[in-house]
Amino acid sequence: MSVRGVKYQQLSERLAQAGIEQSADNLRNKVNKGIMGADLLLQILMVLNVRSLVMSDLQEILADLEDQER
Repeated sequence: MSVRGVKYQQLSERLAQAGIEQSADNLRNKVNKGIMGADLLLQILMVLNVRSLVMSDLQEILADLEDQER
């Protein structure tokens, strides 16, 4: 989301256009608590137009999340 400059409200709106109802607050809570299911993750990747995943990018994102928890 941050790479694409998309906020939670915008993500919620994009998901709604794809027929997936998730409020911005609900998405934020799922991300912050780390309780997002694989199905929602794939739907988010779809609406964000993610074409490929690079392992080093994923590792960087995970490291950033761990830093935020501290």
